[in-house]
Amino acid sequence: MSSNEVSPQQRPAKVDYLRIATEEAFAPPDLFNMYRKLLADGKADTGFASLWGFHFSSQAPRVQHILKYNQDLDKLRIQHMDEAGIDMQVLSLTSPGVQAFDAETAVDYAITANDYLAEAIKKHPTRFVGLTAIAPQNPAAAAKEIERGATKLGLRGIIVNSHTHGEYLSDPKYWDIFAAAEAFDMPIYLHPSSPPPKMIEPFMEVGLDGAVYGFGVETGLSALRIMTSGVFDKFPKVQMILGHMGEALPYWAYRLDYMHRATVAANRYESLKPTKRKPSEYLRENFYVTNSGVAWELAIKFAQDFMGVDRVMYAMDYPYQHVVDEVIALDNMLMNAEDKKRFFQTNAERVFKITR
Repeated sequence: MSSNEVSPQQRPAKVDYLRIATEEAFAPPDLFNMYRKLLADGKADTGFASLWGFHFSSQAPRVQHILKYNQDLDKLRIQHMDEAGIDMQVLSLTSPGVQAFDAETAVDYAITANDYLAEAIKKHPTRFVGLTAIAPQNPAAAAKEIERGATKLGLRGIIVNSHTHGEYLSDPKYWDIFAAAEAFDMPIYLHPSSPPPKMIEPFMEVGLDGAVYGFGVETGLSALRIMTSGVFDKFPKVQMILGHMGEALPYWAYRLDYMHRATVAANRYESLKPTKRKPSEYLRENFYVTNSGVAWELAIKFAQDFMGVDRVMYAMDYPYQHVVDEVIALDNMLMNAEDKKRFFQTNAERVFKITR
């Protein structure tokens, strides 16, 4: 048996629900070559250079697993899905996607990546659905690609990686993206990226800039900026998704409400104006969360209690986190059958318009 195989005794049991994993990454083979060139040309920012420079030079088994299986959308990936009991993956271009490039390259490659994804879905229509990669560097082109993903490619949402060269979607110059998402009823998955240069140094000094902590802090900031900027007051139907148990925001909700209200009332910042609703209300009404990378029953149940059982979904975070025992642990959560089915299956079916 190879190191990538799982014995029948280790496999999750048959269950009365589908397991739909909602934050699963892929990379067309040429993307990594483009990343290598970006590094070689010295055009990558600090976080990208640190993360991908390490990935392309390390022989660590986990890193090699990540590189290999990001690039497979066929037999090897489906073998892993079968071994882990995963019925379907919701696929998104791996972070930072096209957002590391200049605008022209990003717009062109987003089209290429989305076409590549659509072809893989055609080959395995019962196992994969996908999210549209966009280039925020050109918001008008991003809006156009959202339309193409929705109307021509059959993609079921949008993937955006937190910041783009240190700029955030909270800036009104990016709001064509929200307008298109609302117009075509496409949820936006806000995925982590390495913190930008202005933010990353204190994290890097102690090795906390990646998924261990920095990703979550920076992505939570990105989401909170969107809430407090008035995006959802202008585009109230827009729905967003946060992985990793909401990047901690549900657990901060009480203090976010209190201090947001107090800071606005004090008129301390010109950039922080009143919004129609509290941060916690935007979280409950405009966001879904997934448990990607967090196979922890206690956290999942808190999120279900705070967000509502209809707004928490399952994700594995493949291939970055590929642990079959975590699937088994979540199958064994002490949770009524209806809520467990919502978590693993029916919430994802509704959000991503999955029909079988």
